[in-house]
Amino acid sequence: MEIKKVLVVGAGLMGKQIALNAAMHGYESTLNDLSGDALTAADIWMKDYLAGRVSKGKMTSQEAEAAVSRIKVEGDLAVAARDADLVIEAIIEEEAPKKALFSKLDQLTGPETILASNSSFIPSSVVAGSTQKPHKVANLHYFNPAMVMELVEVVQGAHTSEDTARTLLEFAMANGKKPIWVRKEIDGFVANRILSKLTQEAYFLVENGIVTPQEVDIAVEKGLNHPMGPFRLMDLVGIDIAYRARTRRYEQTKDENDRVPRCIEEKFKAGELGRKTGKGFYDYSQK
Repeated sequence: MEIKKVLVVGAGLMGKQIALNAAMHGYESTLNDLSGDALTAADIWMKDYLAGRVSKGKMTSQEAEAAVSRIKVEGDLAVAARDADLVIEAIIEEEAPKKALFSKLDQLTGPETILASNSSFIPSSVVAGSTQKPHKVANLHYFNPAMVMELVEVVQGAHTSEDTARTLLEFAMANGKKPIWVRKEIDGFVANRILSKLTQEAYFLVENGIVTPQEVDIAVEKGLNHPMGPFRLMDLVGIDIAYRARTRRYEQTKDENDRVPRCIEEKFKAGELGRKTGKGFYDYSQK
């Protein structure tokens, strides 16, 4: 099938970037959220982002105006979902709200509409049963910042048709991304699964008083040449995301190695979730 109209549900950090990225690549893009304030803030951010690209000479004013004409914000999910060829869910990383949303989307969209989740750790098999078309459900996992990061993971569950996976791969490539086809659901998918091994060792080093989180980042950034160390990356993505992912993994495995690390739990309980709150493993309040 050909994708022309895209709906992104969730106007947070990831959702607004995914929606704008689609509009910049020629798709009619709609952004929906339960919060009117979130939609207003996202709309301002998207227009400011495009204006910044123009001022830096990275796109013409005509290109920016064309992107603006292709994107809209809509608070009514029924209106937003009308005629959508692809819906990308980018809401809170909790199973119950996602299941409820996919159930609604199943009723509001046509039989050919693909329903994708941007979740970084909840596989689409969790929500596919909330729909009457599980073959049209998959993970389409962007990385933060979605406007910059090229990798997109297309995760094909046992319920997902090959046609759906291929359509999502083509969509990602048309949006300037370099997707990989993850042919089986697996915890952490690919990139985060690899990263988790490095992060587990980082937790060990910190929790045993060998180095600080900041020193781990220095070692990884300056010694391994990663653009961000694991703790700086958690601040960017959100410490709450790491906390929920580890909590879910421990509930599934009951493996003591999968318990939420103390340094993550302390930050989560203190409400220090990273850049989004102004403080995490680093202080952003003065920047």
